[in-house]
Amino acid sequence: MSAPDLHAALPPRLSSLVAPGDSHERQNQKLLAIAEVLIRHAEEMTEDRGAGYAQFQRAAMLEDQVRERTRDLERALDLLNVSNARLADANRETELARQNLAAAIETVQEGFALFDANDVLVMCNSRFNALLPDIRDQLVPGLPFDTYIQIAAQSAHLGMPEGMTADDWREMRLKRHLEHHFILTQQMGEDRWMQVSEHRTLDGGTVILQTEVTDLIRAEREERGRMLDDQARILRATLEHLKLGVCIFDARLQLLGWNERLAEFLTLPRTRLRLGMHFDTLLEQVRDQFVFPHGLSAYRLSDWVRRVRRKDQFSMEVTRENGQVYEIFAQEMPDGGFVMSLADMSAERQALAALSKANETLEARVMERTLELEDALGRAERANASRARFVAAASHDLLQPLSAAKLYLASLGDDMVDPRAQRTLDKVQSALGSVEGILGALLDISRLESASVSVDMGPVALGPMFRQLADEFTPIAALKGLELIIRPTELTVISDRSYLRRILQNLISNAIRYTEAGRVYVCLRRRGAFHVVEVRDSGPGIAEEDQDQIFREFHRLNARASASEGMGLGLAIVDRAASLLGHPLELRSAPGRGSTFAIGLRPARDAQPRAEETLSPEGVRPDTGEILALLVENDAELSRAMTQLLEKWGVTVFDVASGEEALELIEATGLEPDIFLLDYQLGAGMNGLDLLRELRRRFGEDIAARLVTAARSAALRDEARALRAEILAKPIPPAALAAFLFGTRR
Repeated sequence: MSAPDLHAALPPRLSSLVAPGDSHERQNQKLLAIAEVLIRHAEEMTEDRGAGYAQFQRAAMLEDQVRERTRDLERALDLLNVSNARLADANRETELARQNLAAAIETVQEGFALFDANDVLVMCNSRFNALLPDIRDQLVPGLPFDTYIQIAAQSAHLGMPEGMTADDWREMRLKRHLEHHFILTQQMGEDRWMQVSEHRTLDGGTVILQTEVTDLIRAEREERGRMLDDQARILRATLEHLKLGVCIFDARLQLLGWNERLAEFLTLPRTRLRLGMHFDTLLEQVRDQFVFPHGLSAYRLSDWVRRVRRKDQFSMEVTRENGQVYEIFAQEMPDGGFVMSLADMSAERQALAALSKANETLEARVMERTLELEDALGRAERANASRARFVAAASHDLLQPLSAAKLYLASLGDDMVDPRAQRTLDKVQSALGSVEGILGALLDISRLESASVSVDMGPVALGPMFRQLADEFTPIAALKGLELIIRPTELTVISDRSYLRRILQNLISNAIRYTEAGRVYVCLRRRGAFHVVEVRDSGPGIAEEDQDQIFREFHRLNARASASEGMGLGLAIVDRAASLLGHPLELRSAPGRGSTFAIGLRPARDAQPRAEETLSPEGVRPDTGEILALLVENDAELSRAMTQLLEKWGVTVFDVASGEEALELIEATGLEPDIFLLDYQLGAGMNGLDLLRELRRRFGEDIAARLVTAARSAALRDEARALRAEILAKPIPPAALAAFLFGTRR
């Protein structure tokens, strides 16, 4: 039993004799004394000796227990002393380590503070928040981080950024504290600055470092001040260099600067202009000098100056009594101030007045000249219209006998046996072909220059057209010893079939005409969204300075070319027709390297090309058969020529001069012709289309008929298309006539 237990087990009187604070030796001595007294008392007792002996035995046992507990207590005390000694050593080492850490942290030039993972301050050095002396005594270990921030925000030495309150700053710091790492520059004290950085440790704690950057901030400020001084000098020099009077006001409407020209314009002495002057003061001094327009006053400018947001610029012209005109211009600056300029516009306004007066005189002269030009233009347009009508009429009148001459020659071709006569006949046919080409070109030019020209844009199959061009020009190229190659294609494009064919005919004809040796190559190439038809030749080429000239009328680079070879209209027609159709036209050429003409075409999408007429080549003599043809032609010479050719081919021909005669002949004889050849212009009665309608009513819609005409107007073409009437253009090629007669026989 331990001493305290023993003390508690003793009777009250005895426990008061054994004090708990006595040493073990002292307690043993007291117990031995108590035991002796008890033994002696027991021996002296005369009554109840048995009870005394029992108490003695208990006392003896108690003494043994006391000794045992005393030995245990001595061993425990020995262990406790050893542990206390070790703990004391550990405490000395910990305190030494803490002192060493504190000394080390104290030697750091920056302010240092350490918060544990629970955001409780563990330690800090004397430089931490040294610039906030009013809170230094409150920075003690155990201080929570949010309490530290609240204390710092209340410091009288902490500088707040512009527009930020203490609560805003505290909220900002607590929000930034959640970041793993951050750095900010904080004002502490009068013109003292600290760079504060927080770093998260591995165990979740926070290290705060405060580095004074006052010298750096001041150096930057001085450098910025020097730069501002330099800029101010440059600005001053710039302002003085301007011809404008300029003044600058800050956001509080106080004058920051001006140039001498402003004082000159405002006629103010230097003493009346000073830095910091309010805008209203300056305005009161000068507002009576100017007259504002349209009943406005100087307060219009004052209202603009006082706007919260000056989105728009301010501009106004004012005058003085002496007639001088000034322009006031003001514009807001990013800092809320504004810059205002005053420009002397007197000379410009005088010049404008002089110009206005001159313009009035000039306008009168221009009006006079315009009226003269309108009269001249009207005369020119009337002359041009007359020329176009003349060309069309002359072409029609010339094509009639020309067609008859060609048909007569075609009928004579097989009857010529004399070689010399045959050669003469060939030359006559060639000459007539040249005349036909010239008349056709003149008519094309006349149509393309007229305002009423129209095109029929639609799907056009290039395959049949290329084959026809090959059949037409291969013999011509062979006569010159040239190789004509037209690469086949099955592409369908959007164009006007007749104009496109005319363009390609002229390009191929020109290439053959001006190429002496080699070949002419026609192909289709893909170029972006376009397909380009190229006509290449191995001719002499065209110099760059001549390439624009060749598209002019009656312009030929080869002066040796005779009129029989053309009058220089082919490329003019090509240029106008391509422009009319919207097809890009391109020329690539150089002297000695040949020429390439290219015309761009857009492919047709999901559209069926119109049926195209396939003509038999020149020289074809069809197999004769029983064919009855009705020819309605009011030109007697052409009628005889066509009748002679048709009868030579074995065709039975009934020829009449008008539609009325044709209907009377059919009514009287009961004939039902196989072929109908109907001239369009039949005189005062019905025309060819009227006659065709009546014939279809009598014989059915599928009769084989052709409208024969020298007219090439768009209106006629549209009317014929609406009636599904095919046209044979005069002069009629014998091959085309033969193809119709023997290719469309019912």
